[in-house]
Amino acid sequence: MRAGVTSAVYNCILRIVRHIFFEKIMTRLSILALGLLFSWQATAAELTVSAAASLTNAFRDLAPLFEAKHPDTRVQLNFAASGALLQQIAKGAPVDVFASADQKTMDQAQEQNLIEADLRRDFVSNSLVFIVPADSSSAPSGLNDVNQPKFARVAIGQPASVPVGRYTQAVLEKAGLWTDIEAKMIGAQSVRQALDYVARGEVDGGFVYATDAAIMPDKVKVAFTVPTETPILYPIAPIAASQNPEAAKAFVDFVGSTEAREVLAKYGFGKP
Repeated sequence: MRAGVTSAVYNCILRIVRHIFFEKIMTRLSILALGLLFSWQATAAELTVSAAASLTNAFRDLAPLFEAKHPDTRVQLNFAASGALLQQIAKGAPVDVFASADQKTMDQAQEQNLIEADLRRDFVSNSLVFIVPADSSSAPSGLNDVNQPKFARVAIGQPASVPVGRYTQAVLEKAGLWTDIEAKMIGAQSVRQALDYVARGEVDGGFVYATDAAIMPDKVKVAFTVPTETPILYPIAPIAASQNPEAAKAFVDFVGSTEAREVLAKYGFGKP
C-alpha cells in the first residue's frame, strides 16, 4: 500500500515538474518570438504608395518585387481616383509616393509643392476605350453611336476628380457631343467603378482605360478605341513630406526598371 502511494506521489511530482519545465520553455520561446517580431517591425520601414485606381493590379504585383529588393521596407498600397488621392495628400495623409493617371493632377500636386518635382517622371501610357457588357447585342462603332437612344445610361468618371472622366469630356466636347451624353451620364468615383457598372450590366456602356477593360474580358468587351488629343501618360513622384525619402526615390526608380516594365506591360500599359 505504501509503495503504491509512494509511486502515485512520485508520478504526480514528476508531472508537476514536467509541466513547470514545459511552461518555462514555452514562455521563453514566446518571448523570443515576440522579440523577433518587434525587432522586425522596428527595423522594417513602411512605404505608402498612393496610386490611381487603374494601377491596382499592376502595383499589387510590383510591391512584393520591390520588397524583395528592399527587405527593410514594407509597401502599403492605397488606390483611388487620382483627384481623391491628391486631396488626401494635400490634407496631410502620410504618403511617400504618388502615381497619377494624368498630368493635370500631378501638376496640381507640384503647384502645391507636395511632390519632389525634380524626381517626377512619366512611367507608362494608356488609351481610352468604350466598353459594353459582354452579352450586349449593341456595340457602337464610334462616338456618334453612343448618342443613340439605346445607350440611355453611360458610365463616365466624374471629370472633377477622375482623370478618365476628364479625357472623356475633352473628347466629347471636341466632337460636340458632351452636352447630350452628359445628360445620360452615370458618374463614377473611379475608373474601376465605371468598369464595375458596365460589368454588372447596370449601364449600357462606359468609358474606361484599355488596361481596365482587359482585366474583365468575360464581363465586358471593347466596342472601339477613343483617340485622345492629349496622350494618356501616367506620372509618378516622391512626396516632399515623405518620412522615408530614400525608399520613395527607390520605388520611383524601380517602376522604370526593366523588371517593372515587364509587369506593367503584362497588364496592357505601354511605354511613356
